[in-house]
Amino acid sequence: MAEIPIRSFGVSVVLLRNAETETEVLLLRRNHTLVGEWCQIAGGIEDDEKAWETALREVKEETGLTCVRLYSADICEQFYEADRDAITMVPVFVGFVDAGAQVILNEEHSEFCWTSLATALNMVPFAGQRHVLKHVDAEFVQREPVKHLLIHKSSYES
Repeated sequence: MAEIPIRSFGVSVVLLRNAETETEVLLLRRNHTLVGEWCQIAGGIEDDEKAWETALREVKEETGLTCVRLYSADICEQFYEADRDAITMVPVFVGFVDAGAQVILNEEHSEFCWTSLATALNMVPFAGQRHVLKHVDAEFVQREPVKHLLIHKSSYES
């Protein structure tokens, strides 16, 4: 019996900021893969890198931002890739940044927007992304995040 491989080689980060009236999520418009689609931050794990370290690095590389708090979202984004005949499982992280922090995009993206989670649900192309955004809204916006999901700053501050 043949098996479909399950791969886990990257991370996804939902970046939030507390705006004047609501919490906003950052979406990035992609340049290379999924050209023109709005997505959250994502990237591959490098050798000898922990997944949460990848999350922090990708936030910095793709947006120039630094997380003031980083959480495990306690969820994985999962999808089937027909070209590889594989299932990809990606751990999701939730990062919070200062409301006034300035986004500086790298070459992977053409533009960005801060928007409400409700609006973001209509902007992202995949059901899996919408599932993740609904989870983040329920567990990190509508209620105080579970303290055990916090990745302690001492783990990533130098």
